Amino acid sequence: MPNPSSPTRSTDQAPVVQRLIVRYAKRSRMRFASHRDIARAVERAVRKAHVPIAYSAGFTPHPKISYAGAAPTGTASEAEYLELSLTEVCVGSEVRDQLDAALPDGIDVIDVTEEDGSLGAMTFEASLWDVVLPGIGPDEAAAAVETFLASDGVQVERLTSKGIRRMDARAAVVSMRAGWRADQSRNAGYAILRLVVQQLTPAVRPDDILTALRQVAGLKPSSPPLVTRLAQGPLETVAAAAQAAGGAAQGHVKTTRLDAPLASPAAAGPSSAYDQLLRGAEGSARAHAPRSLTGDSPDARDRAQRSRTSSGPQCG
Repeated sequence: MPNPSSPTRSTDQAPVVQRLIVRYAKRSRMRFASHRDIARAVERAVRKAHVPIAYSAGFTPHPKISYAGAAPTGTASEAEYLELSLTEVCVGSEVRDQLDAALPDGIDVIDVTEEDGSLGAMTFEASLWDVVLPGIGPDEAAAAVETFLASDGVQVERLTSKGIRRMDARAAVVSMRAGWRADQSRNAGYAILRLVVQQLTPAVRPDDILTALRQVAGLKPSSPPLVTRLAQGPLETVAAAAQAAGGAAQGHVKTTRLDAPLASPAAAGPSSAYDQLLRGAEGSARAHAPRSLTGDSPDARDRAQRSRTSSGPQCG
């Protein structure tokens, strides 16, 4: 006879009626948050925003939130994606506003869209990265790019939980541009690398490519580089976005032999969440708050106030 005090399997979970794809940014100090920390923050925000999230069945139900292509800890991003499975049909713009208000400062919701398929059906073949290199001059950066791209392969090692992994950093780089930007406030400047990196196994990260540049060209920034993912998605779309945003990294342009014919930005018009440029390359549409705690997103106190006064997204 079963023990009445023992946990029973839950079979009355509400069915999923809508899936929303959320594109969010990871900025400022939040780039140092781990993926697990961000997942916890998202779950808290979903509850706080009264989003009708679906839960898994079983003894320990979990909210049905899926993630794809998370950026490494220590890197910023304008193109992170997650999927919310909802038990009620909601207006995407309402979910965006309420979820954004409930998230901590530095995690900013850019867009919420409803896709025909799930997040797992979306294609994440490549990422567009910006790497700011303090203390590196334009000629030094251009020479390092040329040397790297001329290499047949550059083997690097990374310590993982399963031991030392060895990978070819050169094989993952589809294109690379070296540019220069003046910093008038400091009477100096810094080099910028814009990279299109293909998703391979094992994954090659921007820090692996920086290690390879140090090996083959002796490239050593004066302080840690600032790495930001601008876009991710199909290889052809990301490559087109890199060309469209090329003005931000003016200077020497180098393209590898791995490049496929690039579609024009107009031809690669937005058709889904990751195609909507990839708007990270243009910057967030949200106004910068002059007294923001992190300097690049709305003030946390204002967001907390909006969250307290809101009653949740319009669903039903």
